[in-house]
Amino acid sequence: MRGGRGRPPSSTVESAARRRAVPGSLPATAALPSGAVTEQKPLRADARRNRARVLEAAESVFAAKGTGAPTEEVARAARVGVGTVFRHFPTKEALLEAVLFARLDRFAGEAETVVAHDSADPGAAFFTFLASWIEMSSAKNAYFEALSAAGVRVPSARSAVGARLLDSLGVLLRRAQAHGAVRADLTVTELVSVIIGTAKAAEHAGTEPARRERIISILFDGLRESGRVSGG
Repeated sequence: MRGGRGRPPSSTVESAARRRAVPGSLPATAALPSGAVTEQKPLRADARRNRARVLEAAESVFAAKGTGAPTEEVARAARVGVGTVFRHFPTKEALLEAVLFARLDRFAGEAETVVAHDSADPGAAFFTFLASWIEMSSAKNAYFEALSAAGVRVPSARSAVGARLLDSLGVLLRRAQAHGAVRADLTVTELVSVIIGTAKAAEHAGTEPARRERIISILFDGLRESGRVSGG
């Protein structure tokens, strides 16, 4: 690369960075990973732009080619040098974490927008949000699996982002129950288990949209107020 000292091949850089990383550890500053916490030193405008470009490119590359796609491909998609990627994300795991939590943070913001909108049809708002969560979960699971395989402990629903999502889910559930659209005995804790199971079922259905939608619809029927009567 141009400027400054020569840099060894990216594979060597990544290997060295991996050796420096402590397996399974996360920063103590917050429940979010290193890629998602606030930088100690403010980044220059161009550095902020580069970081945002890398995250955007990484999300696109990983969505298209899986989390195993090489960091060099992310750099090409972002139109930056691989050294720039490693300056912001010293390891592949750090990059995966940052992309994962950027997605989760964005989804939490969308959930809060749905809550603030306070739809006139709470049942439809609830099930639409649930369907989007399940679709997001399929992508999220790939990141969790890649990070777990690398020995990285990923924060659970106890994280700041997870707490925001659970808060929004609780509001939407209570509204739908009050409207008579969802069975009254369902709790948020039970609903989270349903979401996890439905996401797995949707993954098992493959990539055919109609089949995935039908499976999700069948499972959602069990959450509806009428489902308690027919299932009892």
